[in-house]
Amino acid sequence: MSPMLLASLMMIASGSIHALVNGIVKGGRDKAAARALTDGSGAIIMLPVLPFVTPPDGAWGWLAASALVHGVYLYALIRAYERTDFSTAYPVLRGTAPVLTAIVTIGLLGEPASAGDLIGIALIAGAMFLLVIGRHLDRTSLGWSLLTGAMIATYTVIDAWGVRAAPTTMGYIAWLFVMMGAVTPVMFGVATRGRVFRSASSQWRPGAIAGALSIVTYGLALTAFALGPTAPLAALRETGMVTAMGIAIFALGERVSWQRGVAVGMILAGAATILAT
Repeated sequence: MSPMLLASLMMIASGSIHALVNGIVKGGRDKAAARALTDGSGAIIMLPVLPFVTPPDGAWGWLAASALVHGVYLYALIRAYERTDFSTAYPVLRGTAPVLTAIVTIGLLGEPASAGDLIGIALIAGAMFLLVIGRHLDRTSLGWSLLTGAMIATYTVIDAWGVRAAPTTMGYIAWLFVMMGAVTPVMFGVATRGRVFRSASSQWRPGAIAGALSIVTYGLALTAFALGPTAPLAALRETGMVTAMGIAIFALGERVSWQRGVAVGMILAGAATILAT
C-alpha cells in the first residue's frame, strides 16, 4: 500500500470518528462543558504517554500556535452549536475549511496538487454548502460557523507543518492533546464563569468517550499529514459529513431532505476523484 493511499484511508476514518465526537458535543446539555470534558479527558489519557515519546523539539512554536488557534476554534464551534442545528452548522464550518486550506497550502505555500485533487476538493466543499440550502441560518450563526471553518483551516495548516517538523509524529500528537487539555477547560471555565465545572459531573461519561475518540480522530489526521500533501487529505476528512448526516437524522432527530442525498453523492464522488489521482 502506498503512503498516499494509507494516508487517504486514515483521513476517511478520521472524518467519520470526528463526526461522532461532534455529535456527542452537540448532544450535550451544556455544550461548553461537553467540549471542556472532551479535551480535558484527552489530556488525562495522553499525560502518561509523555515520558515515552520523543519531545517535539523543532515544533514547539507550531504547537503553541496550534493550541491558541484551537482555543478560538472551539469557542466559535460551541457558539455555533448553541445557536443552530448540528446539520446546519456542521456543513458550513466543515465546507469552508478545505477550500481555505487549499488556497493557503497550494496557492501560497506551493504544495503539489493535481487537477483531480482540485476537482475533488471542489466537489466535497460544494456538497457541504448544498446541505445548507433551505436551512435557517441567521447572520450571527453564519458568522460563528464561518469563523470556525477559518480556524479549522488555520490549525490544519499549522499542524500539517508542525507534525513534519517534529522528530516523531507521536511526540507531536501527545503534546498537542496535553496542551489543548490545559487550555480548553480553563477557557470555557472563564467564559462561563465556572458553569462548565458545575455541569461536568452529569456529563463526564460521554465527555470521556469523546476525549478518547478525539485522540483517535486527530491522531489519524496528523499521522496522515506526515505522509502526504495537506489540501487533498484535508478534503478527504470531510467525507465524515456522511456520518454526520446519519447522526443528525437517526440520533438527533433532524429532518431528511433531497439535498442530503445529492450531497452524499458529491462527497463520495469527490473522495473517489482524489483517491484516483
